[in-house]
Amino acid sequence: MKKVVVFVSVLALSACSTYMPQRYNISADTNVALKSIGVGNINVGTFTGLASFDNSCRAAGPISPPDNLSFEAYIQKALADELKVAGAFNDKTPIITLSGVVENLAFSSTRGLTGGSWDIGLRVTSSNGKSTFVSEHYEFKSGFIADTACKQTAEAYLPAVQNLIGKLVKAHEFKSMVTQ
Repeated sequence: MKKVVVFVSVLALSACSTYMPQRYNISADTNVALKSIGVGNINVGTFTGLASFDNSCRAAGPISPPDNLSFEAYIQKALADELKVAGAFNDKTPIITLSGVVENLAFSSTRGLTGGSWDIGLRVTSSNGKSTFVSEHYEFKSGFIADTACKQTAEAYLPAVQNLIGKLVKAHEFKSMVTQ
């Protein structure tokens, strides 16, 4: 009986952790790019994603965005936050609504043994009928030990999403997507 108690105690103490990206932070470059477009009254609709996405990181535990968001909702909120800070967001009487589909979402915490990467592909469609596809391949140092590598992988989601949103806003199609 003592061996069972010790085994259960060890198992409980070595339970998986959940690795969480930071809440989204605004990118100064994206903010400047949005302000330079000079449009407003943009709303952000629903972002959907893949039917299945494996968020497990090695045997250490899952990666999950903060505030009970899905990975797609994190990207949706990131775009809305960028538009808000740039003074271009309006969810009450919008002229344009942008919706998205995350067509590709994958990460590796073992690229080259101590490296990692995020791959995100996003199709954004405007209520005016125009759309564009942007993608981001973001590489970072992860680490050899699973706990460190998974923590670094989770933390790398924020800059990967910042780069993705920046590419969207700077895409030559974006201005035509946010005007009528």
